[in-house]
Amino acid sequence: MGSNRMTGEGFPVLVDLVDRGLIRILDLMFVKKDDDGSVTGMEIADLTGDGGLDLSVFEGASSGLLAQDDVEEAAKALEPGNSAGILVYENLWAAPFATALRRGGARMVASGRIPVPDLLAALDATEAAH
Repeated sequence: MGSNRMTGEGFPVLVDLVDRGLIRILDLMFVKKDDDGSVTGMEIADLTGDGGLDLSVFEGASSGLLAQDDVEEAAKALEPGNSAGILVYENLWAAPFATALRRGGARMVASGRIPVPDLLAALDATEAAH
């Protein structure tokens, strides 16, 4: 049996990132997969149910970038009885940096993300080598 109950532990960090102007939330959506495999959306206000964290700041965060097929794809990765958040955000710090680089004649030729487990493994390997 999984856990459809989210603790909300990460939300203060997310709110802080928004408040400091580091990121902008474009889409924030939550889905749960019931034990019978059916998938439903969850309201932001219903996530923790303890009234301890005001998530109304994210209410209506919908850029239209997330479509139903994105929700269905995320649901495929969920085991029955579990929940997930789907977050689309913009790194606000990146735009001024990229603009300054372009003004200096630079151009982006590739970008990508390193999964956290891979990054941690590489750091551990580097430490072990020293």
